[in-house]
Amino acid sequence: MGKYNFDEVIDRSGSKCMKYDDLCGLFGRRDVTPMWIADMEFATSPAIVEAMCERMRHPIYGYSTPGDGYWSSIISWLDRRHGFNVERCDLAFVPGVVRGIAYAVNFFTRPGDKVVIQPPVYHPFRIVTEGNGRVVVENPLIAGDGEFFYRMDLAGLEEIFEQERPKMMILCNPHNPVGIQWDADTLRTVASLARRYGVIVVSDEIHSDLMLFGCRHIPFASVSDDAAAVSVTFGAPSKTFNIPGLVSSWVIVKNPQLRERFYQWLEVNEFSSPFFCATTGTEAAYTYGEEWLEELIPYIEENIRTVEDFACKNLPGVKAVRPQASFLMWLDCRELGLTQSQLERMFVDKAHLALNTGVMFGCQGEGFMRMNIAMPRAQLLKALASLAAALAQ
Repeated sequence: MGKYNFDEVIDRSGSKCMKYDDLCGLFGRRDVTPMWIADMEFATSPAIVEAMCERMRHPIYGYSTPGDGYWSSIISWLDRRHGFNVERCDLAFVPGVVRGIAYAVNFFTRPGDKVVIQPPVYHPFRIVTEGNGRVVVENPLIAGDGEFFYRMDLAGLEEIFEQERPKMMILCNPHNPVGIQWDADTLRTVASLARRYGVIVVSDEIHSDLMLFGCRHIPFASVSDDAAAVSVTFGAPSKTFNIPGLVSSWVIVKNPQLRERFYQWLEVNEFSSPFFCATTGTEAAYTYGEEWLEELIPYIEENIRTVEDFACKNLPGVKAVRPQASFLMWLDCRELGLTQSQLERMFVDKAHLALNTGVMFGCQGEGFMRMNIAMPRAQLLKALASLAAALAQ
């Protein structure tokens, strides 16, 4: 028995929570179990709650500045968890990873420039790129099977770099929605190609602390001198500790030629000015939250095994792809023989489950659904039973 109770069912009504409050607008009904957005059903680390409460008890909420403890907590965490050596000058605050990516797109590229993404992939990569007048160039992942469900098309990537001359590539590491941690050789190849063709690589590493089943995170910027020269890395404690509402993220740029002008631009526009809630929560998470995380990860792993076992026994036509990181599972439903619309309606109207549709991540996601399994196991089993009953119909 651990110190933290991840089996506790928490009533989230009244918390103004997107995961629940937006169900009707997004899925057409409220009587569904939300298993979509990357928001866990677990109470965050008590150390974070205590730090936030202590700060909130102070009667003045004035302009704030992050103390040295905030920066050192990030630096120490990255070194301790990932062996990633980061100096204070490499770091800046950003109010959310997607916003940070949008800042990078706007600063390093111009309208009409091309940006490479690798679908099926986190949909804001496309939204941010196209919404800011840039052109998406796809280098789709190559579908496989078994342990390596997808791999990068490195030959295709080089061809795109050579012929399309993109200014930027947005890398998902670990990859969302599939949960792949790219190996060092693959990352080194990407870095070498990017440096050769003058491409900046924006690496989204927000799921890097939730490594599973003995896998280790490999920060893109750490794999080679080429990677350090071309990379702009974003990360956050938000997914790790279930605190996305604090809107706290960070950016790392090793190359001073990229970093200095970018960080100056962030500063003069006050994009890199932290809020005291963000810095308080982050410092507490990285300083005192590790024990909580060490208990959370085995619980998530067991939830994944639960889905795999249940699918094998009770969900004919559905294959659960085991992630190497995070609490999101990629469900291969192609053998059901349904159109994507039929698949979505089956989950919502028959199983009463709200998942992300696979095509949200690109047309390569047709026949797939993304399931958030970060919930008490009893709730997870109830949801799986509902899906089994719907398939039986």
